[in-house]
Amino acid sequence: MANYMTREQAQRIVDRVLSFSNADQARVNINSGEEGNTRFAVNQISTAGDVVNATATVTSAFGRRTASATTNRFDDDSLRRVVETSEQLARLSPENPEYLGELGPQTYPEIDSVFASTAELTPDRRAAAVAAVTEAAAARNLLSTGFLLHGTGSTVVGTSEGLFAYNADSRMNFTTTVRTPDGTGSGWAGIGLNDFDQLDARDLGMRAIEKAERSRDPRAVEPGRWTVVMEPTAVANMVGLMVGSLNARPADEGRSFFSKPGGGNRIGERFLDERVTIWSDPGDPRLFSTPFSGGGLPNKREVWVENGTLRTLNYDRFWAQRQQREPNGFPAGYYMDGGDATTEQMIASTERGLLITRLWYIRGVDPRTILFTGLTRDGTFLIENGRITAPVKNLRWNESPIFMLNNIEMMGRPVRVSPSESSGLAAATVVPALKVRDFNFTSLSDAV
Repeated sequence: MANYMTREQAQRIVDRVLSFSNADQARVNINSGEEGNTRFAVNQISTAGDVVNATATVTSAFGRRTASATTNRFDDDSLRRVVETSEQLARLSPENPEYLGELGPQTYPEIDSVFASTAELTPDRRAAAVAAVTEAAAARNLLSTGFLLHGTGSTVVGTSEGLFAYNADSRMNFTTTVRTPDGTGSGWAGIGLNDFDQLDARDLGMRAIEKAERSRDPRAVEPGRWTVVMEPTAVANMVGLMVGSLNARPADEGRSFFSKPGGGNRIGERFLDERVTIWSDPGDPRLFSTPFSGGGLPNKREVWVENGTLRTLNYDRFWAQRQQREPNGFPAGYYMDGGDATTEQMIASTERGLLITRLWYIRGVDPRTILFTGLTRDGTFLIENGRITAPVKNLRWNESPIFMLNNIEMMGRPVRVSPSESSGLAAATVVPALKVRDFNFTSLSDAV
């Protein structure tokens, strides 16, 4: 039985909330669903849990004075109180000069992204997936840790202007880090999916296990500019930083890499390698991303970068009106085109370089160049004469995805990854492995 609101249930609650409203305009946002998780450490399950919850947030507006209040109770008295609270707060709030009122009816892509394998996932089946990793690690005298998280739920937006938006989806994320008993070797693997049946837990575990075994007793190499073979997760760690910067307002106001000298933005300019194309599409089954924003604005298919050229930026309603453009959605998930090279071919073609599993502890340095710093982690290896010859100590890097995507030498086939430093239910990310020249490493790190 689904532990989230159906369309019909959500419609009834939206109608009920709006019937209590005395505001000039009102909006209702409802989130409901179930999340389950299993965490493991030292080859054994440490915690597991399932949480079912639902919340309704009511936003009331009197002119341009707006405020919101939230409840997780859905009886009439509670719904009436949350409406009254939002209205009382709105009357006390200063005017918001950027408030444009609530949207009326919109058209959204039809998405069917609820998978029974994820929606009905039991603790026993989660435990079996974890055991596929822990038992393999224990058999090789290694220590595995990790987190399996899944969620199925619905998201709803309804307004006093007649808009009603509903979407239900299911997602899961599974990551593991495997270490050697002496603490010198560490390997990582992870995946994000919508359909739990697509998970091959043993394969995921073996990838982390093999990296851990190969990364024992790493040696130091000199910092500097290196040719790197970046596995897809490492690519996503970097590309996501650029995708997250595709905002029109800071670009038009001169505060972004995408600002044009002298005013305006760089839409229409080629700024990356011509092989780079990045797009988002909530209707694509490889992405299954959110079809609307919290205000009900549709997310449509958008090509953000095409053949290295910036095609558009993210315009919210206010900034689109100011700039006399159509508002568009945001890249809740994205797909980056690739090539047909394998990671093995990239390694074989490299005279001297580094293989990077993933990046970690990523922090901003300069938003005008999208420059970030961070560390390699859980599997960094030296490549010499087309072969992996030794594990190496982790390195700190200072680099921009803009520079990285202008220094591409080879591209792999795009694959779905778990791209973030956290283990949350991140939006779908599909990227290729890359071979990149002149990646900038600034120092060594003794941390494993």
